[in-house]
Amino acid sequence: MVFILIGLFSGIIGAMGIGGGTILIPALILFTTLDQQQAQSINLISFLPVAIVALFTHFKNKNIEIKLCLPLSLLGILGAIGGSFLAVNLPSELLRRLFGIFLFFMGLYEFFWKEKSRTK
Repeated sequence: MVFILIGLFSGIIGAMGIGGGTILIPALILFTTLDQQQAQSINLISFLPVAIVALFTHFKNKNIEIKLCLPLSLLGILGAIGGSFLAVNLPSELLRRLFGIFLFFMGLYEFFWKEKSRTK
């Protein structure tokens, strides 16, 4: 039952564009014996169907600026190659700590600065 709730919640968060991995990766590490690289790999595989559904929905609602998509996609592919190289070559414990630090700073940004930047 726990895995069903984790999958459902991470799918909802992912479809909203927040990133389901912020829920899925820590949950997989806490509730399974998977290491950081395995949890991130599962997150990437589970991201594909969620991303397809979200993309279709946002495209249908005309929320996508096509001119921005190509350069962002190309640079995202380069970043994914570099990130994949780092993920498989860094020790699992270091990768887990770096991911935790990233989540911490993203939480601070969401809590303190994001809303203020919208009101300007």
